[in-house]
Amino acid sequence: MFDRNFAQLSNFYTETRNVIKPSSSEQTVVALHLMKLLVENRIAEFHTELELLPAEWHSNDCIKYAVQLEKYLMEGAYHKVLTSSSGVPDPSFNYFMQSLTQTVRDEIANCSEKAYKSLKLSDAKEMMLFGSEEEVRRYAAERGWAVENGRLVFSDRASEAACREVPSLELINYTLTYAKELERIV
Repeated sequence: MFDRNFAQLSNFYTETRNVIKPSSSEQTVVALHLMKLLVENRIAEFHTELELLPAEWHSNDCIKYAVQLEKYLMEGAYHKVLTSSSGVPDPSFNYFMQSLTQTVRDEIANCSEKAYKSLKLSDAKEMMLFGSEEEVRRYAAERGWAVENGRLVFSDRASEAACREVPSLELINYTLTYAKELERIV
């Protein structure tokens, strides 16, 4: 619905640009659209929209904020994304920041599951910028993690078993046979 409304408003802004005075909220609305693209991980569209903006708009605080968040996401600086939620340039950004914060926390959680067998609650609280260990416990329950002796114990060991089941030698043999056949054809 936001996309449809933005498209209609964008057409209005474009068609009336030379007829009436530009809206004071146009750049904020465009920045909100950029934020939505970030939340939905539509990075290519984000860059396309950014390139279509007039150069002088790039100095607008709202647009700079969206660009900075995209930079943090591309760098993998998730902690900076999470801490940026306290400095939104306009209150209307809070909705998208909540969604982006959840997305980033989920990404950190996915990486933590793969990297660790267990993790101290205090470390998880710090990594994911939760306000309390109780919030970490609730989040852990949502994800199906166990909490034992003040540690999160990750239950995603099914993927570990699946990794062990990959028939590596068989795949190598098929690949070598395929390469030999290609070489013979050429």
